[in-house]
Amino acid sequence: MGRVTEGVVTAVCVSKEKGTAKHDVGKAKIVDGYGLENDAHGGPWHRQVSLLSEESIQKMADKGLDVFPGIFAENITVRGIDLPKLPVGIWLRIGEEVILEVTQIGKECHAGCAVFQQVGQCIMPKEGIFGKVIRGGKVKRGDVIRVGFPVRTAILTISDKGSRGERPDISGDTIADEVKSIGMVIARGLVPDDYDKIVDELKRMADDIQADLILTTGGTGLGPRDVTPEATEAVVDKLAPGIPQAMLQSGIAKTPHAMLSRATAGVRGKTLIVNLPGSPKAVKEGLDSILPALPHAVEVIRGEQGESHN
Repeated sequence: MGRVTEGVVTAVCVSKEKGTAKHDVGKAKIVDGYGLENDAHGGPWHRQVSLLSEESIQKMADKGLDVFPGIFAENITVRGIDLPKLPVGIWLRIGEEVILEVTQIGKECHAGCAVFQQVGQCIMPKEGIFGKVIRGGKVKRGDVIRVGFPVRTAILTISDKGSRGERPDISGDTIADEVKSIGMVIARGLVPDDYDKIVDELKRMADDIQADLILTTGGTGLGPRDVTPEATEAVVDKLAPGIPQAMLQSGIAKTPHAMLSRATAGVRGKTLIVNLPGSPKAVKEGLDSILPALPHAVEVIRGEQGESHN
């Protein structure tokens, strides 16, 4: 299986008691740190949401069993993804909001449970998977469910005052908070507006740490010490001009000062590097305009998915 694939949600199921079949409610809310709202299996543990493929249920139906979505106590029934072959730690993105992390493949099944008694056998021990909620939201029948590893992000703050300890790294903190929706922060750096130091740190994060994504903040303006774009262009193999163009268009809609940014973006090896402005407000606005596209960009750079546009 490739590292990225796609399927569709065919049922959303809940039950009031553990160990019993669930019933398809069509749509539900997935709650942060819990699981499906009003479902007995929700709670502060690692198996907050259970998933089973429609194909697995069909195998039981082909044996003559009277089965349907939810009968094996799964929360979400999925078509098109070979769930048991997913590795622990991979993320499942459902619809526009929900993110789950796969925490367990299969489970121990007790012959005395209501599901086993009703059906006579259970496929959850081998073919069901379980996850915890990374980000909650609404889930419904027909939602696209996508599989992919979380984006490993490094943050580089470029600031003379910050490097001297004269200014807190609020912009870096803002980036760290925003990228929770697409992955995890694996490294942070803080350097002055010095061309050589920026170049060295970008190379370290891309080549040694092997971040999927490097987000810089600061040094993109017209000031005499603003050299982040030049340092970035010196280390990348190819430019990705659409990313700064998207930020520019979004920024100009809010303030004409956005046109003064010289931010750039590009690819070094398997790493995407994107310049963001220096102020926390501009950082958030810039990320809001590009964040939804970054996981796909990373997948393309990794060679896991073809381009969707020329």
